[in-house]
Amino acid sequence: MTTTAQPNRALESQTVLITGGSRGLGRAAALRAAEAGAGVILSYRSAEAEAASIVAEIEAAGGTAVALQLDTADAAQFPAFVESVRGALRSTWNRDTLNHLYNNAGTGLHQDFADTTESQLDALYNVHLKGVYLLTQALLPLLADGGSILNVSSGLARFTMRGSSAYAAMKGAIEVLTRYQALELGARGIRVNTIAPGAIATDFSGGMVRDNPQVQAMVVANTALGRVAVADDVAVAAVGLLSDASRWITGQRIEVSGGQGL
Repeated sequence: MTTTAQPNRALESQTVLITGGSRGLGRAAALRAAEAGAGVILSYRSAEAEAASIVAEIEAAGGTAVALQLDTADAAQFPAFVESVRGALRSTWNRDTLNHLYNNAGTGLHQDFADTTESQLDALYNVHLKGVYLLTQALLPLLADGGSILNVSSGLARFTMRGSSAYAAMKGAIEVLTRYQALELGARGIRVNTIAPGAIATDFSGGMVRDNPQVQAMVVANTALGRVAVADDVAVAAVGLLSDASRWITGQRIEVSGGQGL
């Protein structure tokens, strides 16, 4: 007898908000979450056409998705964004709550410690720490009890690479924040975890890993599984951490790096 593999519907009838969902890790996560049955809200900063194409792709596959504009570095936008999310939940899914928040949006910086400027440090702080902190606060009234939050760190918070001090420091702070969020939101049954990717072949940091053969060779040589990751490697792990399959995991840092820097 021949059997047909069934799609993973681990997020069936749930909703997930993915920041920075128009490209890279966010795009892959949006597609995987929709495949798993979730209604997807994705935010984008400026790539409206790319975000619209992801919504169209999800809808063509039978899912539902909404794209909303947001600059996660600008906390002044958060109240209006929350109202936009509230409106999308009601008009698209006839509900008032989110089940999951994936704080994925981010920017990179490759600059030696001695040469990093105050403005560069502030820019990273606004997106990677202040933005995550205050946007999550603002969305708490919409987040359902028993839901989950997934923050993004980096393998660079564990191993070191020249030129990554500012970026890695912000990610280290996110890992600490995650533990405190898990403790304080646990009474509502909300799980909070950190996913920490290694080097990935995307357009992040100008496509440094994707487009530079020397960087790729260095990553392969220092990765136990012997290849460079693609965005979908992280997306499938993210969906697993959001889903009920991880219902007893909270306050944890899960590295998804193929064993980079072991």
